[in-house]
Amino acid sequence: MAAESKVTTDPKVIKKWAEERDGKPAQIKGTGGKDDAGLLRINFPGGKEDSLEDITWDEFFEKFEEKQLALLYQDKTAGGKISRFSKIINRETAENNKTAKSSRPAAKKEAKSKTESKARAEAKPKAKSGGTKAKA
Repeated sequence: MAAESKVTTDPKVIKKWAEERDGKPAQIKGTGGKDDAGLLRINFPGGKEDSLEDITWDEFFEKFEEKQLALLYQDKTAGGKISRFSKIINRETAENNKTAKSSRPAAKKEAKSKTESKARAEAKPKAKSGGTKAKA
């Protein structure tokens, strides 16, 4: 069974998901500044803690909104264990992925239909040439 990924922009969902996994809001050290949000991350114990600096949830969500970001995440792994997989992505990318995913079943159905049509056409007996001639 494949692990299901979800996308959210809801601060309550993000904070709850992260804290259930001992995650804290962070940004990559040396990024960001007065007018720049920097690169946001969720810092988990045992992760790349020395390259990250902790920030408050308020700072995290302020920057998250400013940059119009979304969180791509998993609740469980394919094996059913709690997953820490997450990626902070652009909201536009998230919307494009939703559209692409929703159109995939239609594309598969169309391809299947074309394949079935071709198979039926090849299976039909071919008309014999040189049939009876009409007398004039």
